[in-house]
Amino acid sequence: MAQSLDDISRQLRKRHRKSARMKWLSMSALIAAAAFLVLFLVDMVVKGLPAFQQAYIEVEIDYSERAAELPLAAVQADVRDLVSRGYLRLIPGRMAEDESLLGTQRMEWVLADDAVDQHLKGRDTRLKDKQKAVIERLVESGRAELKFNIGFFTNGDSKLPEMAGLASAAIGSVLVLIVTLAFAFPVGVMTAVYLEEFAPDNRFTRFLEININNLAAIPSILFGLLGLAIFINFFGTPRSSALAGGLTLGLMTLPIIIITARAALRAVPDTIRQAAFGVGATRWQAVRDHVLPLSMPGILTGSIIGMAQALGETAPLIIIGMIAYIPDAPGSFTQAATVLPAQIFTWAGMPESAYIERTAAGILVLLTVLISLNATAVYLRKKFEHRW
Repeated sequence: MAQSLDDISRQLRKRHRKSARMKWLSMSALIAAAAFLVLFLVDMVVKGLPAFQQAYIEVEIDYSERAAELPLAAVQADVRDLVSRGYLRLIPGRMAEDESLLGTQRMEWVLADDAVDQHLKGRDTRLKDKQKAVIERLVESGRAELKFNIGFFTNGDSKLPEMAGLASAAIGSVLVLIVTLAFAFPVGVMTAVYLEEFAPDNRFTRFLEININNLAAIPSILFGLLGLAIFINFFGTPRSSALAGGLTLGLMTLPIIIITARAALRAVPDTIRQAAFGVGATRWQAVRDHVLPLSMPGILTGSIIGMAQALGETAPLIIIGMIAYIPDAPGSFTQAATVLPAQIFTWAGMPESAYIERTAAGILVLLTVLISLNATAVYLRKKFEHRW
């Protein structure tokens, strides 16, 4: 039975209403996701920016023989609890390095205790009223102020919040990424070349392809267990070292590099291969001299994204012991090291309030590095990609 014009119009209006509802639901989901992202970034910026400033106070340092044995004696009693204990511990070493300091008294800007730092930033602290009065007197006389926290970028980890920094974790991250790239990039690219250009289409290669795709989706902590079993327990790689961490993250990054490299190789037109065969090139010569160079921008893009993912990983490194307290930067690939995400994780569990802002600041630094790596990948793809 033929439908009337009114029935058709009613059905169309119903379909349009459903379409409009779906459109608004999709837009609402997008707005909600953007709102959560903005809220996260704003929260991190508000909490993290204060960490880039650190309290310093100007006090008189007495470089006496007694101070060489008892560093607390180097400052006056009324400001003794306001000066960082870590700074006071450095005084005997400075006197040993420079003997001319012995017997002198100097006015110097020194690192303040974390409680002083938090007080100057307007937060509740454990300071007594008498100590707060001393701080106010120093502020009024211009002898207490917040300065740029260069130590956050030059110091390693410390049990004292005012002296804790990212330097050792940053160097550890660089060493780990060097090992990861040196292991995962050549193995991943060669595997992709074999599977895409040379491997026959049979059950074995299809089995490999399925498992490579599955490895890219499994939880990263399983790669930590694999790295612990293979590299540490079997091969005897030093625990907590950049070598063990880099090889473990290399296992995790391999599937990503293989998949992206295969996609880049597949994007090269077959006419390039056929032209190479037409002038007498072997398959390997065609791949080496033509296909691989043309696909390299896509391979580099996927590799950089894989490195960015590896840089942000924590779970596999916790399994192999890279969550340890590492105050000094590693000097080699086999020394104990930590990485930026693990350092942030460690600070997040500290009870002192000063570590809260350092945790947020560490997240901001890590986000900056990750965004820079991803932006580099996008730039390389846009600059060197070929349009066929």
